[in-house]
Amino acid sequence: MNHETAQTPSRPRVGRYVAGYAIPVINEREARAAAGLLFLPGIVLYVTAAHLGTADPLKPFGALFVIDMMIRVTLGDRFAPSLALARLIVRRQAPEWVGAPQKVFAWWLGYGMGITACLATGLLQAPLWVTLALCGVCLSFLFLETAFGICVGCALQRVFSKEQPQYCPGDTCEVR
Repeated sequence: MNHETAQTPSRPRVGRYVAGYAIPVINEREARAAAGLLFLPGIVLYVTAAHLGTADPLKPFGALFVIDMMIRVTLGDRFAPSLALARLIVRRQAPEWVGAPQKVFAWWLGYGMGITACLATGLLQAPLWVTLALCGVCLSFLFLETAFGICVGCALQRVFSKEQPQYCPGDTCEVR
């Protein structure tokens, strides 16, 4: 089923134009599934690193996480591995469209947190507790997204952006 209209502007870098929506949108089901796909190995490796007393198990995952987020924000959501896999998983479910701008803000936040954690762990040789703290915050955000549909980055975008977000998950940006 094609949800795109015949007379839309050129395809945006992130999201797509869907009839009835004024801005590019992203399928929330895909975003939540992708968060779960990142959360699961992340939490396993986090616990492993804490148990072993070394950040080594987290390093490859951190690199993959940063690459996935970088692809999302630079090349677009169509090319990010976690979103591509999530798209396959939820392809038979009806899409739930949410605004792309707030998801992009959230992904920039994830990218920044990932880069910070990787630099602290690798280049700066920070103590394990610093790595675990940084990764713990990021994993908490992923958990909130996948389990409850709470996009912390989206909420922060609402605070820091000049424009009000549109089409938030669960209508959370609607004025009540």
